[in-house]
This record gives sequence, structure tokens and C-alpha cells, in this order.
Amino acid sequence: MGGEIATNRKALRDYHILERFEAGVELRGTEVKSIRAGFINIANAYARVENGEVRLYDADIQPYERASHEQHEPRRPRRLLLHKKEIMRLFGLCSVKGHTLAALRMYWKESRVKVEIGVGKGKEAHDKREDLKKKASKRETDREMARFNRKNG
Repeated sequence: MGGEIATNRKALRDYHILERFEAGVELRGTEVKSIRAGFINIANAYARVENGEVRLYDADIQPYERASHEQHEPRRPRRLLLHKKEIMRLFGLCSVKGHTLAALRMYWKESRVKVEIGVGKGKEAHDKREDLKKKASKRETDREMARFNRKNG
């Protein structure tokens, strides 16, 4: 099983992503079943380095309805599995004022759930407007190229 589980489009809108890391996620069985069913939201998810560990906060995995007796908390902090060098690098990057760790996307890699976290620096309003202008101009050029290719193709 491979592919995208969830993306955090809000993080890409609000932050300049400086560096990306892939991390495993420590999950319980009912959480994996809920993820397979698509009951996950990482729109507000972020990570923190605490006591030599990286934890993922505000990732909302809804309880699995058909679980027999043991359920999980939907928004519990989940430990991210990284190498010690990566954790130290993240700690150094996050300690800079204005930098944060945002969860960018969650996906399957073979049979494991992985999360991509990015070190982000907050965008200001003029940066967001600039991104919208670039996107609009790219859309226009793509449209003109398609029109030209249809006419001369």
C-alpha cells in the first residue's frame, strides 16, 4: 500500500519551508485502522523537540468505530521516530526565533505510516500576496501555452 494519506496545505501557505524531514510515527493499532479508513486531519499539526524526543501535536485521528475494548485519544501527542542526529539538527533549527516544525504530509511507505515535517519560517502578508501573484501568472502562461499548442499542434 502506498500513497498520500493527508496533506497540510495550510502549512505551505503560512510558512516558507526551509528543510524537510521524514519521520516514522509511533501509533496504536486502532489509530492505524482509522488512518486506513481515512479518518485523519493534520491541518493544525505541529511538532516539538522535548527531552531528546520529537512529538507530533494536534494530529486528529478519529477513534475507530469497530474497535472492541481499547480506544485511543484523537489528539494525543504522538512520538516521531528519528535518528539522534536528526533530532539534534531539528532542535538547533527550531531554537531560532520565528522557526517552527509543521507537519506537511502523512503518507504510506511500504506498510508504515510516515510523516513529513518541515522547518518553517512564518510568511508575512506581502509574501502571501506575492505567492498568489506568481501562481496566477503561471496559470495564465500555462493557459496561453495550451491554447498555442492546440492551434499549432
